[in-house]
Amino acid sequence: MKIAVVGSYGAGLTMRVPRSPGAGETVSGGVFAPGPGGKGSNQAIAAARLGAEVSLLTAVGDDDFGRAAHALWRAEGVGATHVRTASAPTMVGFILVEPSGENRIAIAPGALDELDAAAVAAFREEIAAADVLVVSMEIPEEAVAAALRAGRDSGTTTLLNPAPARPLPDDLWPFIDVITPNQTEAPVLLGIGAGHGLDDEALVRALRERTGGIAVLTRGGQGALIAQESGVSATPPYPVGNVVDTTGAGDAFTAALAVALGSGHPLDHAVRYAAAAGAHAVTVAGVVPALPTPDQLAARIGTAP
Repeated sequence: MKIAVVGSYGAGLTMRVPRSPGAGETVSGGVFAPGPGGKGSNQAIAAARLGAEVSLLTAVGDDDFGRAAHALWRAEGVGATHVRTASAPTMVGFILVEPSGENRIAIAPGALDELDAAAVAAFREEIAAADVLVVSMEIPEEAVAAALRAGRDSGTTTLLNPAPARPLPDDLWPFIDVITPNQTEAPVLLGIGAGHGLDDEALVRALRERTGGIAVLTRGGQGALIAQESGVSATPPYPVGNVVDTTGAGDAFTAALAVALGSGHPLDHAVRYAAAAGAHAVTVAGVVPALPTPDQLAARIGTAP
C-alpha cells in the first residue's frame, strides 16, 4: 500500500513553559527541545511507521536543518528523492507548550515558499502510483492546488488535512475526496465568521456538501464526526489518562486515516483507527516520538472500553 504526501518540513523549536506569555511579557522557567517537524514530514513518517510505502514532496534549505531532515527520512523509511533543495532556509516553527498540553505555534516558511506547481509536476508519477495522496496546507496554495488536481487526474484518493486553515478557492473543493479539519479550522475553510451559530454536525455537513466526498471533523476529547452520502455518524474518543502534548495529534490522525483507507478498510473503521493514533500521540512529548507504531495502536485499541 502506497501513500504520497505533499506538504511541509520544518525544524520544530519547542519550549515547554509554565504558561504562555502575554503581549510584552517574558515568562521564565521554560524547557527547550529542538526537533523535526512540519505537517507533511510528520504525516509521511507516521504513515511509514504504520507500514505504508511513502513518498514525500516538500522543500528544505541547503543547511543543517535540511541535512538533518534527509537523515531522518532515511532512518524512518520515507522516500525523499523528490524533495526540493531551495535557496531559502529550511522552515522553522517556534512552539510553546503549556502544562495542559495545549500549544501555540509561529512559523517562518523559508524554503517552503519555493514549493510550486513545477515541483508537483515532477512528483506526478508518485501521486499516480499511490493509493492515497495526503496534502496539508503549510505550503503555497499553488502547490496544494496542483497536488489535488494531479490526484484527481490520476484517480488517486485525495485526502486534504487543511491545516493551517485558510479559505479554499471554490474550484478546489471538487478535487477533495476526504477532508479532515478540526472544530477551529472548519469555519475558516467555509469562510464563515466566529458567530456563525452552526453546531459541529452542521459544520461537517457543510464541508461534505462542498466536496461531494467525505468530511471528518476532529473534536479532540469528543471524538470525530463523519459526513458522507449516507449521513452523519459519530466516532467516540479513545480515553486518555494524561494529556502531555497535543502538537502531533492531528498528523498522527491524518496518517493513520490515510493508511487505513489505503488498505481498503471501511470508513468507520479507518476513522476509529485514526482516533486511536491521535489519542496515543497526545500522551507523548514531542511530535516524531509521539507518532505510533502498529503495536502501540493495537495495544490502545485492545484496551479501549
